[in-house]
Amino acid sequence: MAATLAGGAFLGAAFTVLLDRLTSPELVKFFLGRKHDKRLLKKLKLKLLGLNKMLNDAENKQFTDRAVKEWLCELKDAVYHAEDLVDEIATEALRCKVEAEYQSGPNQVQSLISSFAKLFDDEIESKLPTTSLVDETCVYGRENDKEEIMKLLLSDGEDSNQLDVIPIVGMGGVGKTTVAQLLYNDGRVDVHFGEKAWRSNGKTSRFVMHDLVHDLAQSVSGDFYYRSEDGKPHGILEKVRHLSYARGTFDGFEKFKEIKEAKYLRSLLQIDRKIRGKQWLSKKVLDEILSELTHLRLLSLPRYQITELPYSIHNMIHLRLLDLSYTRINQLPKSVCTLYNLETLLLTNCHLLTTLPAELVKLISLRYLGLSGTNLNEMPMNISRLKDLQQLTAFAMGKCSGSGINELKEFHRLCGTIYISGLQNVTISSDALEAKMGEKKHLEKLVLEWGSPMEDSQNEREVLEKLEPHTNLKHLEVRNYRGTRFPTWLGDQSFCNMVSLRLENCEFCFSLPPLGRMRSLKELTITRMPGIRNVGYELCGESDSSSKPFESLETLRFEEMSEWVEWRELEAVEFSRLRKLEVIKCPKLIGDLPKKVPSLVRLEIKECPELAASLPRTTSIRELVLEDCQKLTLEW
Repeated sequence: MAATLAGGAFLGAAFTVLLDRLTSPELVKFFLGRKHDKRLLKKLKLKLLGLNKMLNDAENKQFTDRAVKEWLCELKDAVYHAEDLVDEIATEALRCKVEAEYQSGPNQVQSLISSFAKLFDDEIESKLPTTSLVDETCVYGRENDKEEIMKLLLSDGEDSNQLDVIPIVGMGGVGKTTVAQLLYNDGRVDVHFGEKAWRSNGKTSRFVMHDLVHDLAQSVSGDFYYRSEDGKPHGILEKVRHLSYARGTFDGFEKFKEIKEAKYLRSLLQIDRKIRGKQWLSKKVLDEILSELTHLRLLSLPRYQITELPYSIHNMIHLRLLDLSYTRINQLPKSVCTLYNLETLLLTNCHLLTTLPAELVKLISLRYLGLSGTNLNEMPMNISRLKDLQQLTAFAMGKCSGSGINELKEFHRLCGTIYISGLQNVTISSDALEAKMGEKKHLEKLVLEWGSPMEDSQNEREVLEKLEPHTNLKHLEVRNYRGTRFPTWLGDQSFCNMVSLRLENCEFCFSLPPLGRMRSLKELTITRMPGIRNVGYELCGESDSSSKPFESLETLRFEEMSEWVEWRELEAVEFSRLRKLEVIKCPKLIGDLPKKVPSLVRLEIKECPELAASLPRTTSIRELVLEDCQKLTLEW
């Protein structure tokens, strides 16, 4: 019973989604824009409502009947086909929206609608089974009907030997079959008739009771999901929609050839296994097998040593997610830019990727563009057209006006991480203000990086000032910044959610911002800042009487500070929660070390030959790493 309910839940949800899509503003506009008769759209809706009515009828049948379960499986298969057809219509509407071609191709749409209607007539209605079994406790309001027909069945009139037909007439779903089942199973019928048989146009099978959990799992996945953990997939049915497999060192044509049987496959997903070395995928698999799986919604090919995709990928019009992370892809084919339903494109750590197709901006359904770890020179022109982007993990600034920092202005819903590189190309600081970083309240991590040297340090300072993020930001990194001082917002106590901060290679800054005022800061790294000679109380900043500087700091790291000489005014600062302190490659440091570190667990000091300080006296230290720091003294 639970299995059937699960199947019914899936189907009910599927019908709701299909109906919602058919009544969406985009499809309605598409039909009107092409001057289609409104009756075409209404016809599609009526077909879906008919399917839904049949589902309700099936749910009222005996839950434990295998025939009904098999019919629900057939219905689920047909619903998948229906989703594909509606998706093709929606894709055509989306293509026309992108290409602005509202007056072409009516025959294609009419063909899709005809296919949908034929699917309903041929594939669904003809497969509806019935059974003589019925759960009488779930039947209400049919007692009188049953007794009236029972009188006709048991009557012994003059024509009692004549073959009679008793028609039960009524609209769909009112319970005609249910009444017939009640009559068939009534004991009076058994006594009156010597033999009886139940005849159904559908498939019949004997009653089988399955284990509850097994039934539920089979109902949810059944013939539609295939999992291959070892070896090559085999025995794959045409009905399979979702397939997962274990990636091997070399996956050739033989491993995948049977996948072609699942020609309506929707998901091809790897089972991640820890394999040492490189993993390879045969080009023949890409060209001859994957190119035929035109119903794919999800295609996951990470970590293979593939260098290119076949041009035929444009046939995968239903594709929602394409994962090419950690591959050797050096460019994407232009045909990728016609995948108008694509919502997620993952290119993480594709180190050889330096450019993206100019027409990528046509992917207006894109929500997640994963570019971290790539080596892009610049973004495609006018990427701001992708207004629905929610995650853009990297943004490479270009020198042209259409690939500048102001292209970020439309991305109001950005969340997660964004790494902005090439900031030296922002020659007009007001462009940085147009990026509207302060309005991106869902961002959690921001990395700002400048590239080749630029003589105008004043411009860089103004640019960083105008890139002030929202105070919800949790992680911030500033790299290769060449301004002479940090912006006023950095260290402001309004950044109460800031957890980690890294300042790297900011070579012309001569003082540090008041970072101690950020109450939630847990991790602080300052590295390669040759302009810093002294670190004093300015790092702590002025806090109100209710808080102490660095009250949440747990990790503090100074590294490669070539000109740093002294750490002053330490006696006034208590790092009450500091657990890790690392001072590495600071060759001129001669000052002292913090003393008030009651929670310190790890202390690491390397390549600080002039540091003559004494180690902090605390019994909490569990790890002590000392290297090339001969002048340190131990006073325990």
